[in-house]
Amino acid sequence: MDPLSEIITLLRPSAAVSKPISGRGQWGVRYRAHDAPGFTIVLSGEAWVLFDGREPLGLTQGDFLLLPTTPAFSLCSQPGLTCTPVEPTDVAVRHGEQEGEADFVALGGSFTFEQVNASLLLSLLPNLIHIPASEGRTSRFGRLIELLSEECVADHPGKQLIVQRMLEVLLVEALRWRSVESERVPVGLLNGMRDPGLARVLAAMHADVRANWTVAELAGIADMSRSAFAARFGETLGCAPIEYLARWRMALAKDALVQGTKPLDRIADEIGYGSASAFSTAFRKRLGMAPGRFARANEWRS
Repeated sequence: MDPLSEIITLLRPSAAVSKPISGRGQWGVRYRAHDAPGFTIVLSGEAWVLFDGREPLGLTQGDFLLLPTTPAFSLCSQPGLTCTPVEPTDVAVRHGEQEGEADFVALGGSFTFEQVNASLLLSLLPNLIHIPASEGRTSRFGRLIELLSEECVADHPGKQLIVQRMLEVLLVEALRWRSVESERVPVGLLNGMRDPGLARVLAAMHADVRANWTVAELAGIADMSRSAFAARFGETLGCAPIEYLARWRMALAKDALVQGTKPLDRIADEIGYGSASAFSTAFRKRLGMAPGRFARANEWRS
C-alpha cells in the first residue's frame, strides 16, 4: 500500500454530514469557524464563498471545494451582500426566497476522521482545495461528481450509503488532484510524494516500518548524497527522515492501542521496537503517558 493510502486508511474518513444547500434570489449567510474538514459540491447554479484575507471565490456547477479545518466564511448569491449569521445543521437548508425553484443547489457537509491521528490531515492538505468544473469535467473526478449529482436528485434504495461512499472517494481524489500543485501546499507527505526521489524513500519506509533504516540507506534509495537528501527531506517534509519514521510508528501504535486488539509486545514488534519495554519508553517520551494509560483514555473511540 502506498503512503497516501496508508494514511487515509489510518484516518478512516467518513462523511459525517451531507445535506442539500439551496438558494434563490439574493441571499447571504455567515458561518463561524469549526474544527472539522468541510466540503461543498455545486450541483446547479452558482454562488460565492468569502474567507477573511482572500479574494471572493466564485463557485459554479460541478465545482468542488474542500477545507481541512473550516475557517469562518460567508456563502452568498453575490459579493457585497449583508450576510446573516447561521449555525451549521445536519438537515437541508434553503436561503433567500423560499418559494419557487432554487437557482443554486449544492451538497455540503463535513468529514470525520479517527481523532487520535487527525493531526496527520494537516500534513496532507493546503488551506483550501478548489477543483473547478472546467478542470475536473473531463477527468475521473468530474465523472464522480456527475454520478454523485445523479444520486442526490434520485430516490433509489440505499441512496444515503452510496452518497457517503462517493464522498469518501472524492476526498481521496481531491488529495491527489494534480491542480493542488498550484496551491501553497504546506510541508508534509503530499509535498514529499511529488518529489520522485523522496517518493521512493517514503514508499520504502512505509513498506517496511520495522526496518532499522539509516539516513545513508534512505539517501541511496533517493539516489542522492546523504547531506543533500537530509536537507531536501527536511525542507519538504518538515522533519528529519528518522523523525518522520518515528512519527509514523507512533501513529500506527496509537491506532492499534485505540483498537485494543493487540498486546504491547506485538505492537512493538510490528512497528520496529525490540521489546514492549523499549516501545513503552519511546511512547511515553513522545506522548507523555504510558501506552496502557493512552489506551484506557481512548477506550470510547474503539
